[in-house]
Amino acid sequence: MLNLVQTEFLKLRRRKFVWLMLLAALLMSLVAIFYFGAANTVEITPMQFYKWTAFSYTPWIILPLVLGMLCTMLMYDENQNDMLKQLWIIPVSRMRYFFSKFMVVLFYSICFMLLTAVSSISAGVIPGMIAFTSDSVSFLFIKCLEIGILTPFAMIPVLTVAASQKSYILPVCVTIVYTFLGFILLMVNMYVHPLSSTTAIFMRNISGVVMKEPVHLGKSFLCIGIWAATSTIWAKVALNTGK
Repeated sequence: MLNLVQTEFLKLRRRKFVWLMLLAALLMSLVAIFYFGAANTVEITPMQFYKWTAFSYTPWIILPLVLGMLCTMLMYDENQNDMLKQLWIIPVSRMRYFFSKFMVVLFYSICFMLLTAVSSISAGVIPGMIAFTSDSVSFLFIKCLEIGILTPFAMIPVLTVAASQKSYILPVCVTIVYTFLGFILLMVNMYVHPLSSTTAIFMRNISGVVMKEPVHLGKSFLCIGIWAATSTIWAKVALNTGK
């Protein structure tokens, strides 16, 4: 398993676009600088600033879209060139292969959110918009780690779709629909879609955020777990039938 994970990271060295996608972590920090700078707000609390940079569109839309693109890229070349047939001859366990891809997505997601945290602090503190406080910074990093770890589990269905397709078109379309559907369902029923449940979990104790109803952690993790388990079974079937 570790050898497969190491191989996946070595393959990423040839894909420069994967690393360029990390720049999306800086997007909301730049938006926050212009937004709060134009607003001429006299006093901005660190939490108000971090809500814009790290707790709004980044975990709701930007990170899921980036991870969906990554899932597609990890699977596309091997599916397109029938490299999987060679891997099965070695042989390589289908599930170990699948989870080695997931480990890359998990690591990438954590790096993305840590970069988001660093850029959020830099964008607020360097221009003097907010004060540097240990409490707010530690809360920011804890929440970013929470988002970075939970979101990949919610994206397993997209990784499964990418694993079952030779084309990149369907996985990309599924990523877009899946992401925005999760955002919409958050205000309808947060325990139906895994991205909605993920958002509910990390937003449960952010000051100033009012949810439609109190967050039930058990239901949220159950939703994520059911989708992840079902998608993993589907991935196993898809990889077995594609031999």
